[in-house]
Amino acid sequence: MATQDTTSFEISSFETDVLQASHDQPVLVDFWAPWCGPCRTLGPVLERLAREPETSWTLAKVNTDEHSQLAQQYNVRGIPAVKLFVDGQVEAEFTGALPEHQIRTWLDEHLPTEDKKALAQAKALLEKGQRSEAREILETIVADEAETDEAETLLAGLVVFTAPDRAEALVEGTDVADPDLLQTKEAVGIIARLLRLYQTPDDIPAGDVQLTYVQAIEALTRQDFDAALERFIEVVRQDRSYDDDGARKACVALFTLLGREHPLTKKHRRAFDTSLY
Repeated sequence: MATQDTTSFEISSFETDVLQASHDQPVLVDFWAPWCGPCRTLGPVLERLAREPETSWTLAKVNTDEHSQLAQQYNVRGIPAVKLFVDGQVEAEFTGALPEHQIRTWLDEHLPTEDKKALAQAKALLEKGQRSEAREILETIVADEAETDEAETLLAGLVVFTAPDRAEALVEGTDVADPDLLQTKEAVGIIARLLRLYQTPDDIPAGDVQLTYVQAIEALTRQDFDAALERFIEVVRQDRSYDDDGARKACVALFTLLGREHPLTKKHRRAFDTSLY
């Protein structure tokens, strides 16, 4: 069995070698002990990966026998325990001796990249309601064809009101598991359908609430979300079943695309909830 050469990876100071260093480059910390069989299996794999020329992270090894307080501080309950530090914080972790191919996949998923940083920035801007700034960043990410599934879904939610066909093309084939992204993807389809429906008025169902429904969709085309929500809620109150529950679906879609903290979401959410009963 290969022996574990830990000399060049042992920390001298956790504060310096891990926390501070991770602000410049991600640091992968291997919590291990000499008596641990799985540690002796995993250690050489991590060391070999750390020495590869294209590696964008550094390896630090913490002997838990010698640094038990550190292991306790970072909630190490079993070893080997591997934690990825980025900007002084644990970004991701796993426990046990994973095979090399799984470690590479795990690293690809969790190591920061410029596009991942840009995506995080775009999401932060969206949370603040800075939609145009977020769109600019997302357009760049999508053009780079990196991190595309999440970026394309978020971008589709921004462009659907002006380019519904493009928005649906952006989300077509995307593979997202996050519930919020799935809801965004569904919302894009709902809004895109309504905007197309406005172009073919003969396809809008007849009924007592037809005029109000058309007014709501027309407000959507102007991105007057305040007026659109008011009229969709009025349709829900009068005839919820109209257009296959279309007004309720439209409200949920708008709340999703605007975001929970948007002033219009907060303004209309209570009235919408009340209209359902």
